[in-house]
Amino acid sequence: MVKITFPDGSVREYEKGVTGLQIAESISPALARNVVSCGVNGETVELNRPINEDATIALYRFEDDEGKHTFWHSSAHLLAEALKELYPGIQFGFGPAIENGFFYDVQTADGTPISENDFPKIEQKMMELAKKNQPIVRRELSKADAVNEFTADGQTYKVEHIVEDLEDGNISTYTQGNFTDLCRGPHLMSTGLIKAVKITSVAGAFWRGDAKNTQLTRIYGITFPKKKMLDEYLLMLEEAKKRDHRKIGKEMELFMFSDRVGKGMPIWLPKGTELRLRLHEMLRKIQKRFGYQEVITPHIGSKNLYVTSGHYAHYGKDSFQPIHTPEDDEEYMLKPMNCPHHCEVFACKPRSYKDLPLRIAEFGTVYRYEKSGELHGLTRVRSFTQDDAHIFCRPDQVKNEFLRVMDIIQAVFTIFNFDNFEAQISLRDPNDKEKYIGSDEVWAESEQAIIEACKEKGLDAKVAYGEAAFYGPKLDFMVKDAIGRRWQLGTIQVDYNLPQRFKLEYTAEDNTKQTPVMVHRAPFGSLERFTAVLIEHTAGHFPLWLTPEQVAILPISEKFNDYAQQVVKYFTEQDIRATIDDRNEKIGRKIRDNELKRVPYMVIVGEKEAAEGLVSMRKQGGGEQATMKMEDFAARINSEVSEMLEATNIHPKD
Repeated sequence: MVKITFPDGSVREYEKGVTGLQIAESISPALARNVVSCGVNGETVELNRPINEDATIALYRFEDDEGKHTFWHSSAHLLAEALKELYPGIQFGFGPAIENGFFYDVQTADGTPISENDFPKIEQKMMELAKKNQPIVRRELSKADAVNEFTADGQTYKVEHIVEDLEDGNISTYTQGNFTDLCRGPHLMSTGLIKAVKITSVAGAFWRGDAKNTQLTRIYGITFPKKKMLDEYLLMLEEAKKRDHRKIGKEMELFMFSDRVGKGMPIWLPKGTELRLRLHEMLRKIQKRFGYQEVITPHIGSKNLYVTSGHYAHYGKDSFQPIHTPEDDEEYMLKPMNCPHHCEVFACKPRSYKDLPLRIAEFGTVYRYEKSGELHGLTRVRSFTQDDAHIFCRPDQVKNEFLRVMDIIQAVFTIFNFDNFEAQISLRDPNDKEKYIGSDEVWAESEQAIIEACKEKGLDAKVAYGEAAFYGPKLDFMVKDAIGRRWQLGTIQVDYNLPQRFKLEYTAEDNTKQTPVMVHRAPFGSLERFTAVLIEHTAGHFPLWLTPEQVAILPISEKFNDYAQQVVKYFTEQDIRATIDDRNEKIGRKIRDNELKRVPYMVIVGEKEAAEGLVSMRKQGGGEQATMKMEDFAARINSEVSEMLEATNIHPKD
């Protein structure tokens, strides 16, 4: 018998060799019908993989991230099987599951292009094969046998991958019907669970991501266990197109890109800059109350700084190239992160335990090279600004610092109506401790601190073993936007690596020298990505306190432009952002145009308003309309803003 421990801590005994599917069947037939894979001791495997020793288990449905990965990984193989039948002699590169679906990199034998016109026949063939409900069979084989099999099949890219990347004794294949693919898994037990298919796009992709190599065709797709799910997904895509931050950002004149400036280098236009500065201001006020000290560090750093931090070796040729000065052997790097600079701030003078925690914050712009094909609006750029902070503290202070940061992150989510969010605690792999730095004692203390902090906050955080960074555990926050998409925003990370590499130390109470723990945190993540998410979450209808234009003043005719000027002057004095639409257009046209600009309020001024000091207010979207004194309207705007910002009026509880 083997003891199986479930996520809730309960334990059941089963016969040795029991499978995940059999365990699901023992719980309920409904669960068995919906489960797609399982986690055994933290590793996701097939449902028919036998369990021969005591283990922890998690049963994954399609709704779970692990379940989606299994489902879409198997779907990538189904795509490849369909392509092999449709395009004899086709070559296969890599075909992984991704966040939303999967892709496969391929090369047709005769160079026949695959375009959108081919999508229907590919989808049809995939569904035809799926309906056969073919079992997906795993097989382990030697490196020599793998080379021979894929050579015989004419798969030169697969052979190269086996020879250069894979170790003997750690190679497996999966077969369904007449198709065999090199793969680690895991997979569905059979193809019949795939009920709906959509090929979404096609693009070029270099083999191994290297522009010096052959360009392959990358085919993207997504699948679901129910057709209804696909229909809902396609509706979401249509809504996503309407909310695309690139489109809305251009319409609202928030930001731009210029090829002459450089790819992936956003330029914030006046309205976008106003919005960004208000984000700064909002977080800055909170941070000040929580004891953060703000610094400004250079956009570059000596190469030696990044050699010390270890980042130089990590980034290598994939980073921006060093900047050489006229002096011999003097090299600088564009700043890829703020952490090394902040380590130097800590090290600038002797520190005592009385100085800790030391909280250093910076809205620091950093630079990271991204391939041209991977750039995407504000979500994937080469230049971005992090709302960065680093907390240097003792190990026994980690928990409290986590609690404080979580308060800040939750306040940020509240003010932007990110009501639907989840958290993941990333811990080290208990079975492979060698790849992590730091003592067992310090790791145990920090991991427990994060777990306890989440419990105290009532946060039902998912625990992921093996997902910690090599330098420490972390807590990541994912939000769901208005149309159900997940975005990772806030993060808190514990770091034992950088304090050691920089030889940071403080004098403890017993007069010994100790190394501080470093906590990284960023509630927004980056201002660019956060703004993109916010645009798509709100469809550009920003909250009143944040929007670049709060009020549009619309004179009925040119005769009332002077009064409109009086109104805008008064509003400006009351700290209200207002503009005048003094175009020689009919009032109906002005209203429609400003609706499209997503201005929250419009005020119409004509003869009566000018004579009596009034404004005729109209709420965005054709809502409330009313006539009132301009003083009363200004008070209303400021009252609404104040009420909205109440969520940020938080203070540390310690």
